Amino acid sequence: MTVLRVGTRASTLARAQSSFVAAALERALGVDAELVDVHSEGDRSSRPLVEIGGRGVFVGAVREALVAGSVDVVVHSLKDLPTLVDERVTLAAVPERGDPRDALVARDGLTLAELPAGSHIGTGSPRREAQLHALGLGLEVAAIRGNVDTRLRLVIDGKLDGVLLARAGLVRLGREAEITETMDPIQMLPAPGQGALAVEVSAAAGSLADDVAAALDHPASRTATCAERALLRALEAGCTAPIGALAEVAEGDDGPEVWLRGVVLAPDGSHLVRLSASGPVRDPAGVGQRLAEEMLAEGAAGLMQERAS
Repeated sequence: MTVLRVGTRASTLARAQSSFVAAALERALGVDAELVDVHSEGDRSSRPLVEIGGRGVFVGAVREALVAGSVDVVVHSLKDLPTLVDERVTLAAVPERGDPRDALVARDGLTLAELPAGSHIGTGSPRREAQLHALGLGLEVAAIRGNVDTRLRLVIDGKLDGVLLARAGLVRLGREAEITETMDPIQMLPAPGQGALAVEVSAAAGSLADDVAAALDHPASRTATCAERALLRALEAGCTAPIGALAEVAEGDDGPEVWLRGVVLAPDGSHLVRLSASGPVRDPAGVGQRLAEEMLAEGAAGLMQERAS
């Protein structure tokens, strides 16, 4: 194989992320890599994500192109991947994760606490909306869709006082200077997998999965995101549910361990369940499963049902 076809959504951010992967594969494997744009229903529709199937709609078309053989490798934002395993594909690599935190871009360089009550903050994420309400700052939430430029333009044009976005995406686009506040996870836990990329190949691709893993996989990032996604899966929640999670690999008393924090909220932020758990790095999925069970025992299921109703 002399040309590796890398499937990607056509958005500016998706192409930036895929270009990073393509360049890394070229260096490591000695091949030429070319980007192949794939258009999804999520890109074509302006309807809210919760109405068209959540962030999984961004994954479907790109993954189908991989299974059909139109591309050799695909790149996703890991937070968009459904937790249900698709046996047709292999998650070959989770590259080193970017900053998982959320970021505010607000008028006049203001932070959330500096914005006056009644200010309008844009987001398309039920998780961010619920946690914003839980902070009790009296801010109004405006539902928005669109790419990063579209969202930032709402602030520049004075239509909104601020927008909340993933910090990693802004950094990858060279827009870091526009961030007015990086959200502390104590205030706002990110989405499971936020800041990380997922590189998939076809399950029938043979040794390509091993080659991609050797070139790109970052064990600590895979471990942390595995724990977060296991929590999401065990809660039986989709990627648009008001759930935040963040795992870190740290040195414990008995060696490296994974420490996982999770939160489930009512849509209006009035009630929440926030817990943490830790365990050995060899079993991140077990840590996520155990934390989910503890959160469900504390009433997390009822909060998620409020969203469904």
